[in-house]
Amino acid sequence: MRLRPRSIRARDTLIAAVLAALVFGGIAVGVDLAVRAAVGARLLEDTQLAARRVSANVRDGSLRGPVIPDDSRGRILIQVVGPGGEVLGATPAAAGRPPLSTLWPSRDKRIQDLVECDGRGPGGRCMAVEVIRTTTAPDSVVVYAGKPMPAILVTGLLEALLAVTVLLLSALVAWITWQIVGRTLRPVEQIRAQLAEISASDLSRRVPEPPGEDEIAQLARTANATLDRLEGAVARQRQFASDASHELRTPIAGLRANLEDASMHPEDTDLERTVHSALRDTDRLESIVTDLLLLARIGTGSTGAEEDIDLGALAEAEIQRRTSRLAIDTRLSEGVLVRGVRMQLVRLLGNLLDNAERYAGGKVEIAVSQNGTGARLTVTDDGTGIPEADRERVFQRFTRLDSARSRGAGGTGLGLAIAREIAHAHGGTLTIEDHPQGARFALTLPTTPP
Repeated sequence: MRLRPRSIRARDTLIAAVLAALVFGGIAVGVDLAVRAAVGARLLEDTQLAARRVSANVRDGSLRGPVIPDDSRGRILIQVVGPGGEVLGATPAAAGRPPLSTLWPSRDKRIQDLVECDGRGPGGRCMAVEVIRTTTAPDSVVVYAGKPMPAILVTGLLEALLAVTVLLLSALVAWITWQIVGRTLRPVEQIRAQLAEISASDLSRRVPEPPGEDEIAQLARTANATLDRLEGAVARQRQFASDASHELRTPIAGLRANLEDASMHPEDTDLERTVHSALRDTDRLESIVTDLLLLARIGTGSTGAEEDIDLGALAEAEIQRRTSRLAIDTRLSEGVLVRGVRMQLVRLLGNLLDNAERYAGGKVEIAVSQNGTGARLTVTDDGTGIPEADRERVFQRFTRLDSARSRGAGGTGLGLAIAREIAHAHGGTLTIEDHPQGARFALTLPTTPP
């Protein structure tokens, strides 16, 4: 069996109640002891004064007769008892009663204090008794002065009242804790309920974000950020499936048609042409699959090992590696350091150069510079340019514009989409800027100190 409550609210309430009971219980014990000590001291003071006054009167012979004057109006019982236990004198309230105590002080200890609860007191109640042996003579009388103790101290009523008070205060603390913790955890319950309702089919919903900067508000913001990433991942997964099914259908259908035609009419088939067409379709399939997998991998945040890279040197190495039919002008600044995955930045630059060479008229220009706290790389061609209305659409997957920018065979329609994903994965941007002639792609990345 689980003795520990499952709920944080219940656990906090239980802990608060136990601590309150311990604290208030300690205070109650202190109050009980203090009250008893104060009342006992007051009773002792009263009985001492009364007993010593009567004892002095006995010694000087001023006390005569069996009736002792009572200045306390019956609150203090006083008796003078002889050696044989006979009551020789008493106040009116103590007259006719047996001695208040059986204690008989010795000559060495003439004055003693005690509490009598053996039924000898009036009504069987406990009394604080002061006992004084008037002289050291063997036949000395003894003066007893007693005052009944309050019933609240004798019957245990004080302890009962204190115990009830402790229980009530502990219950009050528990109720307050229950309310406060419940109000504090209410946003957490709302977050939990909302998360429980969110499913893979509806990731657009978000948990409520309470105001402030406390832990619950930070939890809500973190949960929403996680849902944003999850929604993005699911969207990329669906986009991947949609893109793959859409783009792979055409080359697969062409490949299948060629192979079926060759299988059905082998005598009329040009084998070399069929093989060449099949290889072309296979290459296109391989390119599409490779690019789609790269997009999916970049989207998950698996960027690989990062390093400090000189962006100008990287561009220079890529230009030297390529064989281009066009003139490539360069303006590359040295010492422009960025942090990233080298192979991905090479792929980004290669895709921009491929796009520029495909649509350029005769010249491509590459520039690398330091722009404030960021690095800037531009690739400019002298082609027909891109209309402003299409400058965002070209970064979508499998987008190909009409007219002049659609000429030129090859390409999967994923190059610019991959380039922008790589830029975003490195904390940068990739946009198309205005240029008098052709298209200019501008990449900005955060730099690292040299």
